[in-house]
Amino acid sequence: MHKFTFILLIIGGLAWLLEAFGYGIVNYLPATLTMIVYILVGLSAIYEIFDHKNYCKHCAKM
Repeated sequence: MHKFTFILLIIGGLAWLLEAFGYGIVNYLPATLTMIVYILVGLSAIYEIFDHKNYCKHCAKM
């Protein structure tokens, strides 16, 4: 689950970066699919907030 949520967070971050430069990918997707992607990225962020220390060797030391 951690790898899946981490990949979604990377995709979400890259999408925001592209959006900042005017190359929004989600503008070309149907509204329903865009909403699903946003929800999955948001849920992935919440999951990582609570579970990241269990998987990250650098954060576990803190």
